[in-house]
Amino acid sequence: MSDKTYITMERRDRVGYVTLNRPDKLNAMPRKMYQEISAGLQEYDADDDIWVIVVRGAGDRAFSAGADLELLHGSLTTGPFEWKPFKADRFDMGLQVSKPVIAAVHGFCLAGGMELAMSCDIRIAADNAMFAAPEVKWSVLHGFGALVMPRSAPLGAVMELLMTGRRFDAQEAYRLGIVNRVVPVADLQKTVDDLADEICRNGPLAVRMTKEIVLRGRELPLNDGLRIYRELNKLIHLTEDSTEGAKAWAERRPARYAAR
Repeated sequence: MSDKTYITMERRDRVGYVTLNRPDKLNAMPRKMYQEISAGLQEYDADDDIWVIVVRGAGDRAFSAGADLELLHGSLTTGPFEWKPFKADRFDMGLQVSKPVIAAVHGFCLAGGMELAMSCDIRIAADNAMFAAPEVKWSVLHGFGALVMPRSAPLGAVMELLMTGRRFDAQEAYRLGIVNRVVPVADLQKTVDDLADEICRNGPLAVRMTKEIVLRGRELPLNDGLRIYRELNKLIHLTEDSTEGAKAWAERRPARYAAR
């Protein structure tokens, strides 16, 4: 991806980083930024050398404050606003890649920024993280988050947060199951890096198939989910990595996986 205006992409070993890079605007996202994030995730998903993806925000103030309201305000004040709906994959982009995606959340994580974090498989929050879905205050909808938050948090709590649009801190997000853990802001990057490395030590194909089972299976009756598991279980046992995993266990050594 050569032409990146709003994000940066870096790699460390088997980990690819997508960094939202508008710190002066609290990493607020214009449409092109959504497109760049989605394209960056797809690029890493197609890269055989990357096994885990991390999404984070530049600067020390925000993961992302959501969609760029200055651009929306400009549209409203220069004439009738023509709504151009985002494609679905703008919101569930983290779920559309096969590899695990970790959100490293610090500072403000609001509106579309929270939807981006919710589209990631794992969310690690700094203790200074502040969340909100304030769209109702502007008479618009927090659509994707409204669909996925009840899968993590109690329905009544989700209703309150979405209907009031109030802010809530990292500890409340953790209590509700919206984030996996809360760490001191100074430890956020190391915690995320260590987690990514821990995942990378596992069989990458098994990790990806596990994500597929979870995401596909949660929508299905148990028997249909088991059918998906059986299909994928047959495939994983045909891989070189599965053979390597068994040999490594027998030889009491770390496995050397190759994603094959």
